[in-house]
Amino acid sequence: MSETQPSSEAGRTPAADAAHEAPAGVVVTGRRALREAAKQGPGILFRRRPRSPKTGETSRAGRNLPAAIVVGLALLVSLLVGMLFLPLAFVALTTVIGVVGVWEVGRALEVRQIKVPTVPALAAGVALPFAAYLGGPEALAFATVVSVTALALWRSLDPAPDAARSIMAGTFVLLWVPFLLSFAMLLLQEPSGALKVATLLLLVVSNDTFGYLIGAFFGKHAMAPRISPKKSWEGFAGSIGGAMLVGVLAVVFLLDRPWWVGICLAVAVVAAATAGDLAESMIKRELGVKDMSSLLPGHGGVMDRLDSIVFASPVAFLLSVTLVPGTL
Repeated sequence: MSETQPSSEAGRTPAADAAHEAPAGVVVTGRRALREAAKQGPGILFRRRPRSPKTGETSRAGRNLPAAIVVGLALLVSLLVGMLFLPLAFVALTTVIGVVGVWEVGRALEVRQIKVPTVPALAAGVALPFAAYLGGPEALAFATVVSVTALALWRSLDPAPDAARSIMAGTFVLLWVPFLLSFAMLLLQEPSGALKVATLLLLVVSNDTFGYLIGAFFGKHAMAPRISPKKSWEGFAGSIGGAMLVGVLAVVFLLDRPWWVGICLAVAVVAAATAGDLAESMIKRELGVKDMSSLLPGHGGVMDRLDSIVFASPVAFLLSVTLVPGTL
């Protein structure tokens, strides 16, 4: 009585069947096996791999580049049109963007169980830019003091062991986003302020664009590998070169100033914008988040776009009124 072995026909292929049915001592060649398999249809020979879900066209740096370009251009055009033709609308739009940034940072801090006093922080996000635009530096300073005081009073209404940390976190968010962003409103109030802010925005966009493109294709030496591994010295050089070109053109044709002013302004803005980008990357790495949110396709969150502007705005304003008074 012979033993029966388990059937394995379920796992056979036509090529294997051809080899099994061949007479003993006859070796089935690969060509014959392929012919036998072809009789069963092309699906046997060419099996499709499972499709991965479509996530959009991504660049070498992992960003959805078409979406990033569309969103970036839409934001830039909206800000420029509002600033040049309706300054108050520009202030309102910038304020809304800043308030969203405050909300994003507050939500990100909750990952580490740090609660930001939401209501006074959002109120400060509205008050500071309008105070700067309507009342100048003195009004901005006064609104900042009042906002920090309101943060402390609001948190004292609900005392808890982490009250001090909450107040410090709220103060940090207030100073990082609406306070620094309000310097763009101060710059807007300067003579030819709309053109100065337009130049600032063009320089920040140039910094991001040229740095991203040069870094993606030629970046080899990381600038701060522990903070932002994809930011390279080659990209930084591209940012400076591209911003210098844009700065010279903007200063000469928009502001009617000497070309060397564009060089100085470009270097200062690129340095500040890069510092802002690295600062936000450090905060995100500390909090363990990739982006502040996913509100802007291809960019991440609003703060992932504001990180450069909030650091560059004070530099541009101070350069305009103190370092080279009368030049800009």
